[in-house]
Amino acid sequence: MSEKRATDVLIIGGGVIGCAIAYQLSKAGVEVSVVERAEIASEASSAAAGLLAPGGVLNGPRTVADLFLASWSITADVLAEVEALSGVSIEYQRTGALHVSTDAEGLRQLHAYAHVWQEHGFEATWLDAQEVRQYEPTLNVTFDTALYIPHATSIRPRLVTRAYATAAHKLGAQIYEHTEVVGLQRSGDRVIGVQTAEGEVIGCKRLVVAAGAWSARVGEWLGIAIPVIPLRGQILSLRQPRVPLQHTIFLDETYLVPKVDQTIYVGATRERVGFDKSNTAGAIAGLLNQALQLMPALSQVELVSIWSGLRPLSQDGNPILGPLPGWENVTLATGHGAGGFELSAITGTTIAELLTTGYVPTLLQAFGPERFGNM
Repeated sequence: MSEKRATDVLIIGGGVIGCAIAYQLSKAGVEVSVVERAEIASEASSAAAGLLAPGGVLNGPRTVADLFLASWSITADVLAEVEALSGVSIEYQRTGALHVSTDAEGLRQLHAYAHVWQEHGFEATWLDAQEVRQYEPTLNVTFDTALYIPHATSIRPRLVTRAYATAAHKLGAQIYEHTEVVGLQRSGDRVIGVQTAEGEVIGCKRLVVAAGAWSARVGEWLGIAIPVIPLRGQILSLRQPRVPLQHTIFLDETYLVPKVDQTIYVGATRERVGFDKSNTAGAIAGLLNQALQLMPALSQVELVSIWSGLRPLSQDGNPILGPLPGWENVTLATGHGAGGFELSAITGTTIAELLTTGYVPTLLQAFGPERFGNM
Protein backbone atom coordinates (compact mmCIF):
# COMPACT_ATOMS: atom_id res chain seq x y z
CA MET A 1 0.00 0.00 0.00
CA SER A 2 1.24 3.46 -0.81
CA GLU A 3 0.60 6.60 1.19
CA LYS A 4 -0.87 9.54 -0.69
CA ARG A 5 -3.25 12.44 -0.32
CA ALA A 6 -2.01 13.19 3.21
CA THR A 7 -3.92 15.94 5.00
CA ASP A 8 -3.89 17.89 8.24
CA VAL A 9 -7.41 16.94 9.42
CA LEU A 10 -9.16 13.86 8.08
CA ILE A 11 -12.89 13.51 8.77
CA ILE A 12 -14.55 10.10 8.58
CA GLY A 13 -18.15 10.66 7.55
CA GLY A 14 -19.75 12.75 4.82
CA GLY A 15 -22.98 13.60 6.61
CA VAL A 16 -24.07 17.05 7.71
CA ILE A 17 -21.82 17.03 10.80
CA GLY A 18 -18.66 15.99 8.96
CA CYS A 19 -19.30 18.45 6.13
CA ALA A 20 -20.12 21.32 8.51
CA ILE A 21 -16.83 20.76 10.33
CA ALA A 22 -14.97 20.57 7.01
CA TYR A 23 -16.49 23.88 5.94
CA GLN A 24 -15.50 25.72 9.11
CA LEU A 25 -11.99 24.26 9.08
CA SER A 26 -11.55 25.25 5.43
CA LYS A 27 -12.69 28.77 6.27
CA ALA A 28 -9.95 28.87 8.90
CA GLY A 29 -7.34 27.84 6.34
CA VAL A 30 -6.89 24.29 7.63
CA GLU A 31 -6.12 21.51 5.15
CA VAL A 32 -8.98 19.04 5.51
CA SER A 33 -10.28 15.92 3.78
CA VAL A 34 -13.66 14.22 4.15
CA VAL A 35 -13.84 10.49 3.50
CA GLU A 36 -17.30 9.03 2.80
CA ARG A 37 -17.92 5.37 1.96
CA ALA A 38 -20.90 6.17 -0.31
CA GLU A 39 -22.04 9.62 -1.43
CA ILE A 40 -22.27 12.83 0.58
CA ALA A 41 -25.52 12.75 2.60
CA SER A 42 -26.16 9.12 1.73
CA GLU A 43 -27.47 8.07 5.14
CA ALA A 44 -29.30 9.99 7.92
CA SER A 45 -28.40 13.33 6.35
CA SER A 46 -30.65 12.64 3.38
CA ALA A 47 -33.39 10.89 5.36
CA ALA A 48 -34.12 13.60 7.94
CA ALA A 49 -37.22 15.77 7.88
CA GLY A 50 -35.18 18.96 7.54
CA LEU A 51 -36.83 20.75 10.43
CA LEU A 52 -34.90 23.51 12.22
CA ALA A 53 -36.69 24.24 15.47
CA PRO A 54 -35.38 23.18 18.89
CA GLY A 55 -38.20 21.36 20.66
CA GLY A 56 -38.45 19.38 23.85
CA VAL A 57 -34.68 19.52 24.40
CA LEU A 58 -35.15 23.07 25.69
CA ASN A 59 -36.96 21.64 28.72
CA GLY A 60 -34.02 19.36 29.54
CA PRO A 61 -30.59 20.06 31.06
CA ARG A 62 -29.42 23.65 30.71
CA THR A 63 -26.21 22.60 28.94
CA VAL A 64 -28.25 20.88 26.22
CA ALA A 65 -30.63 23.82 25.84
CA ASP A 66 -27.68 26.21 25.60
CA LEU A 67 -26.07 24.12 22.85
CA PHE A 68 -29.26 24.03 20.77
CA LEU A 69 -30.00 27.72 21.29
CA ALA A 70 -26.43 28.69 20.42
CA SER A 71 -26.75 26.73 17.20
CA TRP A 72 -30.16 28.20 16.50
CA SER A 73 -28.79 31.73 16.87
CA ILE A 74 -26.20 31.27 14.09
CA THR A 75 -27.86 28.71 11.79
CA ALA A 76 -29.62 31.15 9.44
CA ASP A 77 -26.43 33.12 8.81
CA VAL A 78 -24.27 30.02 8.35
CA LEU A 79 -26.74 28.44 5.91
CA ALA A 80 -27.03 31.67 3.92
CA GLU A 81 -23.23 31.76 3.73
CA VAL A 82 -22.80 28.19 2.49
CA GLU A 83 -25.70 28.52 0.07
CA ALA A 84 -24.15 31.63 -1.48
CA LEU A 85 -20.66 30.13 -1.69
CA SER A 86 -21.71 26.72 -2.93
CA GLY A 87 -24.44 27.81 -5.34
CA VAL A 88 -26.60 24.96 -3.98
CA SER A 89 -30.17 25.98 -3.18
CA ILE A 90 -31.08 24.47 0.18
CA GLU A 91 -34.83 25.20 -0.12
CA TYR A 92 -34.81 27.30 3.04
CA GLN A 93 -38.36 28.13 4.05
CA ARG A 94 -39.33 29.89 7.28
CA THR A 95 -42.64 28.22 7.98
CA GLY A 96 -43.15 29.03 11.64
CA ALA A 97 -44.52 26.26 13.85
CA LEU A 98 -47.74 25.56 15.72
CA HIS A 99 -47.36 23.28 18.74
CA VAL A 100 -50.60 21.63 19.83
CA SER A 101 -51.53 19.09 22.49
CA THR A 102 -54.37 16.77 23.40
CA ASP A 103 -53.92 16.67 27.19
CA ALA A 104 -52.98 18.72 30.24
CA GLU A 105 -49.49 17.25 30.57
CA GLY A 106 -48.71 18.12 26.97
CA LEU A 107 -49.85 21.70 27.54
CA ARG A 108 -47.73 21.91 30.69
CA GLN A 109 -44.66 20.89 28.67
CA LEU A 110 -45.50 23.44 25.98
CA HIS A 111 -45.73 26.20 28.62
CA ALA A 112 -42.30 25.19 29.90
CA TYR A 113 -40.96 25.20 26.34
CA ALA A 114 -42.42 28.66 25.70
CA HIS A 115 -40.85 29.98 28.90
CA VAL A 116 -37.35 28.79 27.95
CA TRP A 117 -37.75 30.09 24.39
CA GLN A 118 -38.85 33.53 25.64
CA GLU A 119 -36.18 33.55 28.35
CA HIS A 120 -33.56 33.46 25.60
CA GLY A 121 -35.11 36.33 23.69
CA PHE A 122 -37.06 34.40 21.05
CA GLU A 123 -40.69 34.98 20.20
CA ALA A 124 -43.30 32.46 21.39
CA THR A 125 -47.00 33.34 21.32
CA TRP A 126 -50.14 31.54 22.46
CA LEU A 127 -53.00 31.48 19.94
CA ASP A 128 -56.67 31.11 20.80
CA ALA A 129 -59.12 29.00 18.78
CA GLN A 130 -59.97 31.77 16.31
CA GLU A 131 -56.30 32.56 15.71
CA VAL A 132 -55.49 28.88 15.22
CA ARG A 133 -58.14 28.71 12.48
CA GLN A 134 -56.71 31.85 10.87
CA TYR A 135 -53.22 30.38 10.79
CA GLU A 136 -54.28 26.90 9.65
CA PRO A 137 -57.93 26.64 8.48
CA THR A 138 -57.79 22.85 7.98
CA LEU A 139 -56.28 21.96 11.35
CA ASN A 140 -58.56 19.66 13.37
CA VAL A 141 -61.12 21.79 15.22
CA THR A 142 -60.39 19.96 18.49
CA PHE A 143 -57.19 22.00 18.77
CA ASP A 144 -58.46 25.24 20.27
CA THR A 145 -55.08 26.61 21.36
CA ALA A 146 -51.54 26.47 20.02
CA LEU A 147 -48.09 27.75 20.80
CA TYR A 148 -46.75 29.69 17.83
CA ILE A 149 -42.98 29.80 17.19
CA PRO A 150 -42.46 32.08 14.17
CA HIS A 151 -38.82 31.21 13.48
CA ALA A 152 -39.18 27.49 12.79
CA THR A 153 -37.64 26.65 9.43
CA SER A 154 -37.80 23.91 6.82
CA ILE A 155 -34.81 22.93 4.67
CA ARG A 156 -33.94 20.08 2.31
CA PRO A 157 -31.46 17.95 4.31
CA ARG A 158 -29.57 16.39 1.40
CA LEU A 159 -29.10 19.80 -0.22
CA VAL A 160 -27.88 21.43 3.00
CA THR A 161 -25.27 18.70 3.42
CA ARG A 162 -24.24 19.02 -0.21
CA ALA A 163 -23.99 22.80 0.18
CA TYR A 164 -21.64 22.43 3.17
CA ALA A 165 -19.49 19.95 1.21
CA THR A 166 -19.40 22.08 -1.95
CA ALA A 167 -18.56 25.24 -0.03
CA ALA A 168 -15.79 23.40 1.83
CA HIS A 169 -14.41 22.07 -1.46
CA LYS A 170 -14.38 25.57 -2.97
CA LEU A 171 -12.29 26.65 0.00
CA GLY A 172 -9.80 23.85 -0.61
CA ALA A 173 -11.18 20.79 1.18
CA GLN A 174 -10.86 17.40 -0.48
CA ILE A 175 -14.12 15.42 -0.56
CA TYR A 176 -13.63 11.72 -1.26
CA GLU A 177 -16.89 9.91 -1.99
CA HIS A 178 -17.12 6.12 -2.49
CA THR A 179 -14.04 5.76 -0.30
CA GLU A 180 -14.63 3.30 2.51
CA VAL A 181 -12.33 3.34 5.52
CA VAL A 182 -11.57 -0.20 6.72
CA GLY A 183 -8.87 0.46 9.31
CA LEU A 184 -6.49 2.93 10.90
CA GLN A 185 -2.71 3.32 11.02
CA ARG A 186 -1.28 4.40 14.34
CA SER A 187 1.95 5.42 15.96
CA GLY A 188 1.71 5.17 19.72
CA ASP A 189 -1.32 7.16 20.84
CA ARG A 190 -1.67 8.94 17.51
CA VAL A 191 -3.60 8.03 14.36
CA ILE A 192 -1.35 8.73 11.39
CA GLY A 193 -3.60 7.54 8.58
CA VAL A 194 -6.63 5.59 7.45
CA GLN A 195 -6.72 2.51 5.27
CA THR A 196 -9.33 2.35 2.50
CA ALA A 197 -11.05 -0.59 0.88
CA GLU A 198 -9.11 0.20 -2.31
CA GLY A 199 -5.83 -0.52 -0.56
CA GLU A 200 -4.79 3.11 -0.18
CA VAL A 201 -3.52 4.87 2.91
CA ILE A 202 -4.50 8.50 3.49
CA GLY A 203 -2.16 10.10 5.96
CA CYS A 204 -3.35 12.64 8.51
CA LYS A 205 -2.14 14.67 11.46
CA ARG A 206 -5.55 14.69 13.17
CA LEU A 207 -8.65 12.53 12.88
CA VAL A 208 -12.31 13.49 13.39
CA VAL A 209 -14.86 10.70 13.78
CA ALA A 210 -18.17 11.96 12.39
CA ALA A 211 -19.47 8.63 11.14
CA GLY A 212 -22.96 8.93 12.60
CA ALA A 213 -24.59 5.63 13.50
CA TRP A 214 -21.45 3.82 12.33
CA SER A 215 -19.11 5.62 14.76
CA ALA A 216 -18.88 2.60 17.06
CA ARG A 217 -17.20 0.66 14.25
CA VAL A 218 -14.43 3.26 14.12
CA GLY A 219 -14.19 2.92 17.89
CA GLU A 220 -13.37 -0.77 17.47
CA TRP A 221 -10.28 0.17 15.45
CA LEU A 222 -9.31 2.55 18.25
CA GLY A 223 -9.86 -0.07 20.92
CA ILE A 224 -12.58 2.04 22.54
CA ALA A 225 -16.32 1.44 22.80
CA ILE A 226 -17.89 4.60 21.39
CA PRO A 227 -21.43 4.47 22.90
CA VAL A 228 -23.46 5.23 19.76
CA ILE A 229 -26.17 3.01 18.29
CA PRO A 230 -28.49 3.44 15.30
CA LEU A 231 -32.00 4.76 15.96
CA ARG A 232 -34.34 4.11 13.04
CA GLY A 233 -36.62 6.91 11.99
CA GLN A 234 -39.40 6.12 9.53
CA ILE A 235 -40.91 9.02 7.65
CA LEU A 236 -43.28 9.69 4.77
CA SER A 237 -44.36 12.50 2.48
CA LEU A 238 -47.83 13.51 1.33
CA ARG A 239 -49.00 15.83 -1.41
CA GLN A 240 -50.30 19.19 -0.18
CA PRO A 241 -54.13 19.38 0.02
CA ARG A 242 -56.22 21.93 -1.87
CA VAL A 243 -55.90 24.35 1.04
CA PRO A 244 -52.16 23.86 1.69
CA LEU A 245 -50.48 23.57 5.05
CA GLN A 246 -48.45 26.73 5.66
CA HIS A 247 -46.83 26.07 9.04
CA THR A 248 -44.97 23.20 10.63
CA ILE A 249 -47.28 21.41 13.09
CA PHE A 250 -46.15 19.51 16.20
CA LEU A 251 -48.20 17.06 18.23
CA ASP A 252 -46.16 15.12 20.80
CA GLU A 253 -43.50 13.24 18.77
CA THR A 254 -45.26 13.74 15.42
CA TYR A 255 -44.68 16.66 13.07
CA LEU A 256 -45.93 17.86 9.69
CA VAL A 257 -43.42 19.92 7.70
CA PRO A 258 -44.43 21.73 4.48
CA LYS A 259 -41.79 21.68 1.75
CA VAL A 260 -41.00 23.87 -1.24
CA ASP A 261 -42.00 21.08 -3.65
CA GLN A 262 -45.61 21.13 -2.38
CA THR A 263 -45.26 18.05 -0.23
CA ILE A 264 -45.63 17.58 3.52
CA TYR A 265 -43.15 15.46 5.46
CA VAL A 266 -44.68 13.42 8.28
CA GLY A 267 -42.37 11.96 10.89
CA ALA A 268 -40.90 10.25 12.63
CA THR A 269 -40.51 7.01 14.54
CA ARG A 270 -37.73 6.30 17.05
CA GLU A 271 -36.86 2.60 16.94
CA ARG A 272 -33.90 0.64 18.30
CA VAL A 273 -33.71 -2.09 15.67
CA GLY A 274 -30.03 -2.10 14.79
CA PHE A 275 -28.99 -1.29 11.24
CA ASP A 276 -32.35 -2.25 9.74
CA LYS A 277 -33.61 0.56 7.48
CA SER A 278 -36.80 -1.16 6.29
CA ASN A 279 -40.19 0.50 6.52
CA THR A 280 -42.93 -1.30 8.43
CA ALA A 281 -46.69 -1.25 7.90
CA GLY A 282 -47.45 -0.52 11.56
CA ALA A 283 -45.11 2.44 11.81
CA ILE A 284 -46.32 4.01 8.57
CA ALA A 285 -49.94 3.46 9.61
CA GLY A 286 -49.20 5.16 12.92
CA LEU A 287 -47.70 8.20 11.21
CA LEU A 288 -50.65 8.43 8.84
CA ASN A 289 -53.13 8.18 11.72
CA GLN A 290 -51.40 11.01 13.55
CA ALA A 291 -51.33 13.12 10.39
CA LEU A 292 -55.06 12.61 9.85
CA GLN A 293 -55.75 13.44 13.48
CA LEU A 294 -54.02 16.76 12.92
CA MET A 295 -55.44 17.49 9.46
CA PRO A 296 -58.44 15.39 8.36
CA ALA A 297 -58.17 16.87 4.84
CA LEU A 298 -55.01 14.81 4.32
CA SER A 299 -57.14 11.68 3.93
CA GLN A 300 -57.72 12.63 0.29
CA VAL A 301 -54.16 13.45 -0.76
CA GLU A 302 -51.53 11.34 -2.52
CA LEU A 303 -49.02 9.35 -0.47
CA VAL A 304 -45.84 10.37 -2.29
CA SER A 305 -43.05 8.43 -0.61
CA ILE A 306 -41.90 6.52 2.46
CA TRP A 307 -38.33 6.04 3.70
CA SER A 308 -36.21 5.65 6.83
CA GLY A 309 -32.84 6.69 8.20
CA LEU A 310 -30.54 5.66 11.04
CA ARG A 311 -29.83 8.44 13.50
CA PRO A 312 -26.75 8.20 15.75
CA LEU A 313 -28.03 7.84 19.31
CA SER A 314 -25.54 8.12 22.17
CA GLN A 315 -25.82 6.30 25.46
CA ASP A 316 -27.27 9.34 27.24
CA GLY A 317 -29.06 10.83 24.24
CA ASN A 318 -26.71 13.81 23.90
CA PRO A 319 -24.00 14.45 21.30
CA ILE A 320 -20.41 13.35 21.91
CA LEU A 321 -18.14 16.27 21.09
CA GLY A 322 -14.50 16.59 21.95
CA PRO A 323 -11.08 14.93 22.22
CA LEU A 324 -11.08 11.16 22.65
CA PRO A 325 -9.37 10.12 25.91
CA GLY A 326 -6.26 8.05 25.40
CA TRP A 327 -5.62 9.42 21.93
CA GLU A 328 -3.53 12.49 21.24
CA ASN A 329 -5.10 13.53 17.94
CA VAL A 330 -8.60 12.01 17.71
CA THR A 331 -11.78 14.06 18.11
CA LEU A 332 -15.35 12.76 18.23
CA ALA A 333 -18.33 14.58 16.69
CA THR A 334 -21.16 12.09 16.78
CA GLY A 335 -24.25 10.95 18.68
CA HIS A 336 -26.49 13.88 17.68
CA GLY A 337 -29.59 11.69 17.48
CA ALA A 338 -32.41 13.53 15.74
CA GLY A 339 -30.70 16.89 16.27
CA GLY A 340 -27.98 16.72 13.63
CA PHE A 341 -29.25 19.53 11.44
CA GLU A 342 -30.27 21.72 14.36
CA LEU A 343 -26.77 21.31 15.81
CA SER A 344 -24.71 21.28 12.60
CA ALA A 345 -23.89 25.00 12.67
CA ILE A 346 -22.61 25.05 16.26
CA THR A 347 -20.88 21.68 15.92
CA GLY A 348 -18.98 22.83 12.86
CA THR A 349 -17.99 26.09 14.53
CA THR A 350 -16.94 24.71 17.90
CA ILE A 351 -15.11 21.62 16.64
CA ALA A 352 -13.19 23.83 14.22
CA GLU A 353 -12.35 26.13 17.14
CA LEU A 354 -11.14 23.15 19.17
CA LEU A 355 -8.93 21.90 16.36
CA THR A 356 -7.44 25.29 15.55
CA THR A 357 -6.82 26.50 19.12
CA GLY A 358 -6.36 23.28 21.08
CA TYR A 359 -8.90 24.41 23.67
CA VAL A 360 -12.33 22.89 24.28
CA PRO A 361 -14.98 25.63 23.90
CA THR A 362 -17.15 26.20 26.96
CA LEU A 363 -20.28 25.04 25.13
CA LEU A 364 -18.72 21.62 24.52
CA GLN A 365 -17.35 20.92 27.98
CA ALA A 366 -20.47 19.02 29.09
CA PHE A 367 -20.43 16.83 25.98
CA GLY A 368 -16.94 15.35 25.98
CA PRO A 369 -16.39 11.60 25.55
CA GLU A 370 -14.84 11.45 29.03
CA ARG A 371 -18.31 11.61 30.61
CA PHE A 372 -18.66 7.92 29.76
CA GLY A 373 -16.44 6.26 32.32
CA ASN A 374 -16.04 3.07 30.26
CA MET A 375 -14.27 4.86 27.40
